[in-house]
Amino acid sequence: MAGLRYLEDAVTLTYDPDKCTGCQLCTMVCPHGVFAMEGNRAKLVDRGACMECGACQLNCAFDAIKVESGTGCAAAIFASWFNGGEVTCGPSDGTGADAGCGGSKGTCC
Repeated sequence: MAGLRYLEDAVTLTYDPDKCTGCQLCTMVCPHGVFAMEGNRAKLVDRGACMECGACQLNCAFDAIKVESGTGCAAAIFASWFNGGEVTCGPSDGTGADAGCGGSKGTCC
């Protein structure tokens, strides 16, 4: 998966460096190296590599990171693998909830 990129404008990840305490957990749990330490705080270094897994937000006890886990292209791709269909942003789980692309309908990625 090296070099895998996502749509920069579709990534829901936001980061508030003023809330960061430098615990480094986001840098340890992110599978794609989206965060790196710079001095005493984390720095968002590759937003487009975010696959929106939510590990960073779940491990940030200081509310510095927000991400809509399970949205965006990553969720649409995973849903297509499990359902054996095309990659789309429409409902995929039977609940009527959107599978990705920030809640938009239609073909994703």
